[in-house]
Amino acid sequence: MGDDGAVGRPNPVPAFDFSNLSARPPGRFIAVTRHLLRGVGTVQDQIAPYAEAWRTSNAAALRSEGPLWVALGDSMSQGIGASSWQAGWLLQAAARVRKDGQPFRIVNLSISGARVRDVIDRQVPALNALGTAPDLVTVLVGANDVGTRRSRAELPGSFTRMLGLLPDGSVVATMPQPLRAARAVNELIVRASAERQMVVAETKVPPWGWRGRLAEDHFHPNDLGYAAIADTFVEAITAGSNGE
Repeated sequence: MGDDGAVGRPNPVPAFDFSNLSARPPGRFIAVTRHLLRGVGTVQDQIAPYAEAWRTSNAAALRSEGPLWVALGDSMSQGIGASSWQAGWLLQAAARVRKDGQPFRIVNLSISGARVRDVIDRQVPALNALGTAPDLVTVLVGANDVGTRRSRAELPGSFTRMLGLLPDGSVVATMPQPLRAARAVNELIVRASAERQMVVAETKVPPWGWRGRLAEDHFHPNDLGYAAIADTFVEAITAGSNGE
């Protein structure tokens, strides 16, 4: 009983404020190429406004009701490269899946430029601080960890640690890169699917390739590219909900 003598009053939802911006400045490659290719700067200029849009959207989602979907990852889950922050794969997929007939409310904790360690150090703690257990967690991360020999060498270990922190049943995307570190990560995800009911989202290069599906920086997907990623997650989420 509190000081006011009220009984049975629900506890207030703890305040939640999360920035979808990285504390790291863009890497040297981005700093150089944005002066060489106009499209790189155009896409990079989306990062701050998209992050702020998600911050506002997250706050609204936490004030509403319904099944909760929490997204972890990097710029792909921010929708960088799409024509708007709503046109990324996340909201494209959310428009097509339901839980018990209800649409999901989305809390997006992804950060442009994030590496697996950022998911461990910032995003998982934020997930745990929400004050409510999510009905669905999706993870798409790893592309920023393959840029250097050192980060590639550390990737399987950091990915193992991240998987251990995720809720059972999380939907985790594989890495399509033809690299030894990526293959090792994919094996870890498959193993986790057997041991902890993780759901595998098999990301692949589309059979038609990425021509016409990339943004102006020739790296991030555009709306069509994100539609292909949305297909992958919808398939995985649907399979997971059916217990396949």
